[in-house]
Amino acid sequence: MPSSIRPGDVLADRYRLVDLLTESKGGRFWRAHDRVLERHVALHVIAEDDERADALLEAARRSATVHDRRLLRVLDADRARGLCYVVNEWGTGDSLDIMLATEGPLSPRRAAWLVSEVAASIAVGHEAGVAHGRLVPENVLIDHGGAVRLIGFAVDAAMYGLPPGRVSTDVADLGGLLYSALTGKWPGTSSSDVPPAPVEHGQVLRPRQVRAGIPRPLDALCDEVINPYAGQWGARLRETHDVATAQGIADYLCAFVGDPTGLAEAEAAAGHRDTETISLPALPDPPARDPEPAVPEPEPEPEPTPDPPASTELPTQAGLPIFDDENDDVSWLAARSEPVPPPPPFEDPPERPLFAPEPSSGGASRTPRPGAAPQATVARGGAGYWPWDTGPGTGTGTGMTPAVDDEAAPVPGRSWLRLAGAIAACLLLLVAIVVAYNLGRGRTPLGALPGDDGPTPSTTASSAPPAQVITGVTATDFDPQGDPPDENPDLAPLAVDGDPTTAWRTLTYTQNFGPTGLKTGVGLVLDLGERHDVSSVDLSFVGTPTAYSLYVTDQAPTGVKGLTPVASGTAEQQHARVTLDTAASGRYLTVWLTSVPAVDGGFRGEVAEVTVRG
Repeated sequence: MPSSIRPGDVLADRYRLVDLLTESKGGRFWRAHDRVLERHVALHVIAEDDERADALLEAARRSATVHDRRLLRVLDADRARGLCYVVNEWGTGDSLDIMLATEGPLSPRRAAWLVSEVAASIAVGHEAGVAHGRLVPENVLIDHGGAVRLIGFAVDAAMYGLPPGRVSTDVADLGGLLYSALTGKWPGTSSSDVPPAPVEHGQVLRPRQVRAGIPRPLDALCDEVINPYAGQWGARLRETHDVATAQGIADYLCAFVGDPTGLAEAEAAAGHRDTETISLPALPDPPARDPEPAVPEPEPEPEPTPDPPASTELPTQAGLPIFDDENDDVSWLAARSEPVPPPPPFEDPPERPLFAPEPSSGGASRTPRPGAAPQATVARGGAGYWPWDTGPGTGTGTGMTPAVDDEAAPVPGRSWLRLAGAIAACLLLLVAIVVAYNLGRGRTPLGALPGDDGPTPSTTASSAPPAQVITGVTATDFDPQGDPPDENPDLAPLAVDGDPTTAWRTLTYTQNFGPTGLKTGVGLVLDLGERHDVSSVDLSFVGTPTAYSLYVTDQAPTGVKGLTPVASGTAEQQHARVTLDTAASGRYLTVWLTSVPAVDGGFRGEVAEVTVRG
């Protein structure tokens, strides 16, 4: 590498070098400023006579043929001033290795979404016949907008002197990226700053053996891609999913993530990517330098600063794991950032006398409160009976009753006990008189005629007719937003044939229903034959979870817009009984599916049986 290339130099009369980011194996990676388009770019630079120069330019040409929004594109490539350089789009944010070092392992859904974006971009390159070649955490970037961007597509491998990338290498590295995002360990063969994954008997340990709380679908995918044909879960996975291609891995992870709405926004709002791109003003070409620049005088050494005092904080439980069963995630207790505040100062309790004050020798000092009962004669010294006056100049007391003469002093509350006993005795006497009177007339003790038991709760409850199954129901498919509006019409009668082993199913969609999907839903319209009061509906689905809404109308509906559902919910099990709070009257019952479960290849709902009661 020529020694003349320094910060401030202009390459190809266009790119002014700003910062040297990395340097290894004779190659340099710069942040530069494009003086023509007034933007920052990334430069890979090696000597023109380097044996990697031709491979680097060829990798740049191959990378430029791949068009995907997630790639940091190749903008220029040429030779100048004895150098071979490649210009890439500049991106700002955090790379995956930095995120793992600062935040630790990611949550399962966040990791699956991030790697699914990388896999989808790699699949675009594979379709164009170009592989990345060095897919390590350092080459995966999360920018300020929360989007996933790939660095050095095909170019980074050439800079490291590697041959053109292979599809199988990229697929193995995708499994390594998912493994590192889940565990914070790197299982790949390429060099990375992420700590290596633990190995036992020549095989990388499964993610669930490294970190608790990882879902089994992600654990099985990592194990099958990194350790192929190593376990029974991998064999089952290969039977149902294509995990040997980047597109197959992307589809598998997208099915696990579900609706990704809001994930990119959450990454953008995380607030940890505070890298700022600094735009420097344009500078003229640097003047010729002297062969022997003057050596600046050394600056005086700063005075040493005393070491900060050692922390007096006692050991805590920092570092212990916290398991989140709901989100299937693991976090760790963090050490206290501030010292524990001191306890409040101890205050002595106010002095209180243990016993009431004694009367003075001149006579009793306790006088009754105004309105208190007449004082009784106390057995000791003739002092007044409690309560005594606690006003100024008198004793305070504690509320304890002194010993008194039982024969002279009344016990508080005894008169109320006597009154309650008298009332209870009168009530018992009255009941006895009523029972005796009824028995004397030949009736029961309660006054009823013998044998007349009256209505029982069971007979009263049975007077209301039980809900009956409505028969003669016919079903038709309902797809008002389809073109044509058909949703397997020949299978619709199977939903009301009384056989739970047969089912009507929807078409297979690449997106789930909802505001962001192609449709808001599809369903069935059940003709009850005539107007009925519908009290409950039994639904049997194939696959869960399935979200639904029920509508009862007098006319066959042409759409659900403007209709009010009589019931809505999400079936987490295959069988669901929906009981209406208030019976709805109508001839037509519409079962409208608003969300269907994921299946191989997309999303599909199936209704095995619908039973209507009224």
